[in-house]
Amino acid sequence: MAQNNSSNNLVVKQASGALDQMKYEIAQELGISFPQDGYAGNLTSYENGSIGGYITKRLVTIAEQQLAGQYK
Repeated sequence: MAQNNSSNNLVVKQASGALDQMKYEIAQELGISFPQDGYAGNLTSYENGSIGGYITKRLVTIAEQQLAGQYK
């Protein structure tokens, strides 16, 4: 049996829906037509990277805002 060494596991499983929604919102903001069936194999590496990069940027911003409010 093969081991899965991927680090792409969600820590909070309930966040899956919110992350998917964010993916579609960011793709729309960037003008990228993300297929509703979720298959992104027809997108370029640049497009997928852009979506992932903006998701990370937005999640960091959200975390910073929460920490700033929590520790002030």
